[in-house]
Amino acid sequence: MHADVLALLLVWLLCACGASCRSRGRTLQTYSQIRSRRETTRTEGGVRKPGSPILKRSPDITKNPVTKSEQLLRIDDHDFTMRPGFGGPAIPVGVDVQVESLDTISEVDMDFTMTLYLRHYWKDERLSFPSATNQSMTFDSRLVKKIWVPDMFFVHSKRSFIHDTTTDNVMLRVYPDGKVLYSVRVTVTAMCNMDLSHFPLDTQTCSLEIESYAYTDDDLMLYWKKGNDSLKTDDRISLSQFLIQEFHTTTKLAFYSSTGWYNRLYINFTLRRHIFFFLLQTYFPATLMVMLSWVSFWIDRRAVPARVPLGITTVLTMSTIITGVNASMPRVSYIKAVDIYLWVSFVFVFLSVIEYAAVNYLSTLQERKERKLRERLPCTCGLSHPGQIMMSSSYSEMDAMTTGHYGMPEMNGDKRERILVQLALDKEQGTHGQGGNTRTYNSSIWIDTHAIDKYSRVIFPGAYTLFNIIYWSIYS
Repeated sequence: MHADVLALLLVWLLCACGASCRSRGRTLQTYSQIRSRRETTRTEGGVRKPGSPILKRSPDITKNPVTKSEQLLRIDDHDFTMRPGFGGPAIPVGVDVQVESLDTISEVDMDFTMTLYLRHYWKDERLSFPSATNQSMTFDSRLVKKIWVPDMFFVHSKRSFIHDTTTDNVMLRVYPDGKVLYSVRVTVTAMCNMDLSHFPLDTQTCSLEIESYAYTDDDLMLYWKKGNDSLKTDDRISLSQFLIQEFHTTTKLAFYSSTGWYNRLYINFTLRRHIFFFLLQTYFPATLMVMLSWVSFWIDRRAVPARVPLGITTVLTMSTIITGVNASMPRVSYIKAVDIYLWVSFVFVFLSVIEYAAVNYLSTLQERKERKLRERLPCTCGLSHPGQIMMSSSYSEMDAMTTGHYGMPEMNGDKRERILVQLALDKEQGTHGQGGNTRTYNSSIWIDTHAIDKYSRVIFPGAYTLFNIIYWSIYS
């Protein structure tokens, strides 16, 4: 009996202990789960205690060094340091150009600056990829560094660069069959050999030359993709000094003694200079200075303070014009058209000064001889009718040609002295009795200095007009 009671007590104790253990296990499990959730929340919020467990996250596929496009193009499967079809025939590379702007033309530096879109077309089967829609893929400059592209450069280039604002202006487009379009936006300053012998009435032809640097015509064949239509220009292109007459393309072979033959593409453009600026700044001022120098022919020869400064001023102004034009031009060793016009105009202005020097000298010589004759004349107190002597034919001719009083009324004393001089000459003629020698002597003394001014009024304008007709007919 007692044994049964003890057995029941023992069973009850065992059951109570088992229930308590199960309850404690559930409590511990619940706390472990709560702690795990707290650690996860702390890790996601950026707070983590050392030693706490962290759940592993899946890797970021966007940070994978091999992108999906590169896997599709199989870039790592090929060696792109070699050209497409290496060891076979030359790879054809088509080129077309769109000129965005023609910035500057410099006669001093003999160069021009052009901004253009340079596009290359070729086929590289290593870049072919399967596509259900047959659509191309477009990339920027990051992929260009990993594949093969033509090594184009500009011959006779002084400065050039690829635009990089806001990123590199480079575009790569790959088609499913392996065809590639490579486009860059470039500004290049290249040399242009100009012939300035007709400046500023000249027409210049400049060329931009494109060539492969490393690949000869055995490896790479450059050609214009659509012939002359491969060159497109913006209709808004305009220059201040030039009129763009024509753009056209050509292709030639260039030979280098050390490396061989290369295909070279030419972009040729013809420019005709606008003349109106130079007419206003150079030709019109020079012509006006020449015409101003002719004013001295209508000024009295005795007005030295008027004629001399006028001639010197025109000479100095022509020198200033010539200096200003040459300062903006290259120091070429041949004569330009503008030099011919300016220097001929300078000669005309200089001759007008020399003309007055000749007039003044001959007038002084005449007055000196007349003074000597007056000293040899007898007393003229008994001369009653000087007007009758004036009616003689010989004196009338000389008085009509006299220029010492051109445009001014003569005084009676001066006229009487001239009459006496004529009488003395007539007396000497009767004394010697040799008309021929006396006429020669008269003509040597009575040099009409006004005749030089009269002839200059016609000869100078006529000669300068003839020069302008010949000049513009040759250079225009």
